[in-house]
Amino acid sequence: MATIYAAAFPNSRPWSSAEISDILASPLSFSVTSDVGFALGRVILDEVELLTIAVQPDHQGCGKGQRLLADFEIESIRRGASLCFLEVAQDNLVALALYDACGYEFCGERPGYYSKSDGTQIAASLMKKALN
Repeated sequence: MATIYAAAFPNSRPWSSAEISDILASPLSFSVTSDVGFALGRVILDEVELLTIAVQPDHQGCGKGQRLLADFEIESIRRGASLCFLEVAQDNLVALALYDACGYEFCGERPGYYSKSDGTQIAASLMKKALN
């Protein structure tokens, strides 16, 4: 997962294998995976937070992210979630388009939330979706 994350987000600080393992060590956290990507989240009561979704660059734009997101939502519902939240960098137009196409709505902003490898600060858009 760390290798896929680093490739998918080359301008951000990559998550280490240890960080991902620490997240997954919690009984509240889970992942859905494919051979080219993964989604990682955490359910608390009836809410789920999509922590990250990553697809290998040579497989982006072919529906793999949309499939992972759909699988993530199904697993979230299975775990009792009825509402999903996520944060996405406002300069990540591909991800914003994916979330919009999948029914997520803008619900807030976190200025300067993300730091790029060049030191640039990027705001995060907060998005939510009711899971059916």
